[in-house]
Amino acid sequence: MKIIIAVILLVLAIGLSGCQTFALKQKEKKAALREKTKAQPREENTDVDFQAFIGRLRKAVAAHDVKTLSTMMTDDFGYRLNPEASGNGVFQYWDGEGLWPELQGILSEEFVQKGAYMVAPPQFADESLNYDGYRAGVRRVNGSWKFAYFVSG
Repeated sequence: MKIIIAVILLVLAIGLSGCQTFALKQKEKKAALREKTKAQPREENTDVDFQAFIGRLRKAVAAHDVKTLSTMMTDDFGYRLNPEASGNGVFQYWDGEGLWPELQGILSEEFVQKGAYMVAPPQFADESLNYDGYRAGVRRVNGSWKFAYFVSG
């Protein structure tokens, strides 16, 4: 009888020693999460004022807050390439064409440098891709970030 109990305890000890402890599992999960976070794209411009501007811009677009958006845009904001249109009429154009969801999607993309502008999506900045979809651009005007265009084509 003692031999049977000893064998059972020995089998349990060997089986349990092969299992990971809870703390070790948590440590591995945290390491995997860190690796996953490193792999995700980040905004190329990490300036605090740029990040704050993009955050406010995304919130204003999600809320369709035209009053806030109008203060964040350049006076010659471009909203159509063919035929060219800029300045007043942008919000009516977005409403009429149902572009708010598209704008929100583009602004959720990573912004990268292209000339004097920070643009989204990043595919637009890569000349080899010949990207001709919707794109957004922001630039510095008198030391402040401004939403300069949202166009397609």
